[in-house]
Amino acid sequence: MGKFVLKETATGFKFTLKATNGQAILESEVYTTKAAALNGIESVKVNCAGGVEDQTVENYAEVKHPKFELYEDKAGEYRFRLKAKNGEIIGTSEGYKAKASAENGIESVKENAPEAEVEE
Repeated sequence: MGKFVLKETATGFKFTLKATNGQAILESEVYTTKAAALNGIESVKVNCAGGVEDQTVENYAEVKHPKFELYEDKAGEYRFRLKAKNGEIIGTSEGYKAKASAENGIESVKENAPEAEVEE
């Protein structure tokens, strides 16, 4: 089972969702308070069941929020971000060389986030 690792930073709090193997699969922004970061974790748990909008293909079909947006960054790497029902980004991935790896990352978030415990 995956886990959310909550950390205090110089400017607030952020969390990382880690898979069972310890690999980071989703990172949050920095929240100003611990309570806000905990709310962000709950938001990931609720919204990770959304569909996937593959922005790497031409004329891609738009998907309703909540959703994962799969895209290619300026360096040519594949990334995804999870957006909540209100359209806010609640987590982003690292860059992947292969699109299939990013797609596996999305599946890993869907599998790990709902039951993940929070570790501080």
